[in-house]
Amino acid sequence: MDVAVILLTLVGLMYFAYRGVSVLILAPILAMAAALLTSDFPFLYALSNVFMPAAANYIKLYFPIFIAGAIFGKLMGASGAARALSRFIIQHLGTKHAILSVVLATALLTYGGVSLFVVVFAMYPIGAATFRAAGIPKRLLPAAITLGAFTFTMTALPGTPQYLNTMPTIPFGTTIYAAPALGLLAGTMMLVLGVLWIKYRAQKAIAAGENYGDHDESDKDLDDSTATPSVLMALVPILMVFVINFVLTNIYFKSPAVIAEYETLDTRINGTWPVIIALAIAIIFMLVSYRRYLFDTNKHVFDGSVGSLLPIFNTASEVGYGAVITALSAFVIIKAGIAAIDIPDLFKVALTSTSLAGIIGSSSGGTGMVLALLGNDFLSTGINPEVLHRVILLAAGGLDTLPHCGAVITLLAVCRLTHRQSYGDIAVVTMAIPLMAAFTVIVVHLSTGLV
Repeated sequence: MDVAVILLTLVGLMYFAYRGVSVLILAPILAMAAALLTSDFPFLYALSNVFMPAAANYIKLYFPIFIAGAIFGKLMGASGAARALSRFIIQHLGTKHAILSVVLATALLTYGGVSLFVVVFAMYPIGAATFRAAGIPKRLLPAAITLGAFTFTMTALPGTPQYLNTMPTIPFGTTIYAAPALGLLAGTMMLVLGVLWIKYRAQKAIAAGENYGDHDESDKDLDDSTATPSVLMALVPILMVFVINFVLTNIYFKSPAVIAEYETLDTRINGTWPVIIALAIAIIFMLVSYRRYLFDTNKHVFDGSVGSLLPIFNTASEVGYGAVITALSAFVIIKAGIAAIDIPDLFKVALTSTSLAGIIGSSSGGTGMVLALLGNDFLSTGINPEVLHRVILLAAGGLDTLPHCGAVITLLAVCRLTHRQSYGDIAVVTMAIPLMAAFTVIVVHLSTGLV
């Protein structure tokens, strides 16, 4: 009965999130409901002594990376630097390679540290103009943007500064370059198969007589005439993030003297530190160099800071819910059931991660819950922490884009398209192909030991 209560609250989380109820409200209510119905401990105890400490600890660990990433993305978008880079790639690849150019331009921005939501707004006007010039149905544009932003640059490519890639670094003691060979394999699969799928769909539609289509698009939405930094200047902050993060991660923080210094303080090096420092330096560079494009610097920094609050509090709330579920006696039965499944442990990791991400409609929420619920158990299996890091993220990037996913809803709203028009292709490139890549990586690792 108590297991049914846990499953019921999970279903409730998915259902009400799909109906638009905020996870900030849902998670604590459902956590208290689970405690109340199982009678393991008082529901107010669940809120104050289990939920809140777990949520607060998550914010304590990850707030700097969220706020640095949000400000960086805001400045890249507000200054026009993101638009300059994406426009340059699309212009040089041309309409003949319209799909590939939109995917690569989106991927560059995401892999460069620009947040997913900023990328969506930056890419829409340029992508729409490119698809219109190439005669490609607009309904395929969301799939191209999500392929570049929500897949290989978010979960697979080693070194991506997206905050999702930093989440396992603290509990697993890894870096954002974890399992580089496996990440590159998965990333290549996602990119190649995703582009081939969208091209196939476009060719099929064009052969049937379909073109870009008639869409109500105001001049404001597609205006790309405002001044922007040069391509070289726009690229500098991204290069700074890459280089500084690489040097700090692979040289400075691996120095025996630095490691010893932190060991004397009875702590270890935090995998998020290199990313935070790299983003902070890049932010300072933009504030100085992009002054003529940032008409209200204080406002942009403020908006970026505030913009980081909802994502981190949403994820922290989901982690708090996970902590309450973990504390229930019935969770022991669930863990035993997972352990009893007669498949390799890595497949259990992937199935758990993608299932929770799908229920919540968020890869970060799913990852946060996996780390909170089963992170230590998975580590105790003896699986290489780097492989765990990468597989959890790859799997979380699978079912996270079910129809109730907030990022998908936002993207379709920006593109002025509906689930009926575009969701099928989004599902293929952001769920079917990433899950295929995740399980391929597991098979390759188990067969060869490749990391």
